[in-house]
Amino acid sequence: MEKDTERNMNVLQGDGKIGEVQIADDVVAMIAGLAALEVDGVASMAGNATNELLSMVGVKGGAKGARVEVVDRVVSVDMVLHLKYGYNIPTVSGKIQEKVKSAIETMTGLAVAEVNIRIAGVVMNS
Repeated sequence: MEKDTERNMNVLQGDGKIGEVQIADDVVAMIAGLAALEVDGVASMAGNATNELLSMVGVKGGAKGARVEVVDRVVSVDMVLHLKYGYNIPTVSGKIQEKVKSAIETMTGLAVAEVNIRIAGVVMNS
């Protein structure tokens, strides 16, 4: 199989019989982003120019605003979010942390050590 040198890959399973299962950090970040967007009170993820370009070609915003680091099957997540006006920031942030941790651990089998959240803005309902 061709090596993917541009993405940080992590082995999820490798018993040596058939092959191994790898997951890119970007995929873990996308899982985190999509989980966060499911929490009531989250308006959007904060992104950058690269993510805006990806959304133009059909890749929808799961990973923008989320960065992960995986070391020895343990994940650290940093997220930048916009919340909806009128929601309690500590309560929503706690729900995001729980949802993101659960989604990553359930879908990948990796352990989540921390989910750090930075609130970049508050969005008024239009």
